[in-house]
Amino acid sequence: LPEGWKPPYPHTLPGQTKIFNQFTEQDKREFLRSYYACTSFMDAQVGKLMDALEKSGQLDNTLIFFFGDHGYHLGEHNWFDKRWIYEESLRTPLIVRWPGVVEPGTTNRDIVSNLDFAETFLDIAGVRVLEEMQGRSLLPIMKGKTPTDWRQSIYYHYYEYPAVHMVQKHHGVRNDRYKLIHYYELGEWELFDLAQDPNEMNNLYGNPAYSKTVTDLKLELKRLQAYYKDA
Repeated sequence: LPEGWKPPYPHTLPGQTKIFNQFTEQDKREFLRSYYACTSFMDAQVGKLMDALEKSGQLDNTLIFFFGDHGYHLGEHNWFDKRWIYEESLRTPLIVRWPGVVEPGTTNRDIVSNLDFAETFLDIAGVRVLEEMQGRSLLPIMKGKTPTDWRQSIYYHYYEYPAVHMVQKHHGVRNDRYKLIHYYELGEWELFDLAQDPNEMNNLYGNPAYSKTVTDLKLELKRLQAYYKDA
């Protein structure tokens, strides 16, 4: 990191503890160095696995899923770790290699969740997916045929507060354009236009021009809470 380095953008919620600012410059360097070392190590292990599959002649006979259970803050919004609904921790990698099924080099921007993985593996194995399971199989999407009734939004809820990480309780909804966040014990709301503001710097909640968007997202938030029995 260059001398005097600062996080690329601050936290937007007034009064929230800014943990990353409590680090010394050396702490920040060590933290990022450790994170990148871990990432490099994991990349090397994936490479070893791929090499072993290739040498055994099983590479093209193997379905490979590479994914994570959460993203990670590296100083963005003056934070580190995960737990937030902000993009840095909400979004995760998902890479699939399946010769003959998944077209190499293709990308998909449908909204998927780690809730979908179990259903996907069961579907691939030809095992019945139980009705009480909350995700959906990704197999149609992997084949390039997104169902017409595929989800248009995703629900998030973090409730472990007070705790060691001191991330305020919040829930929210994200669709392909907007994200609405409610810090329900603080009475605070945030609305972000992810197309115009991908770093989530400009809170649009309270802006009259977005009143219909807020109303629609609040209705969707309630719908998803009822669906996941988290009302």
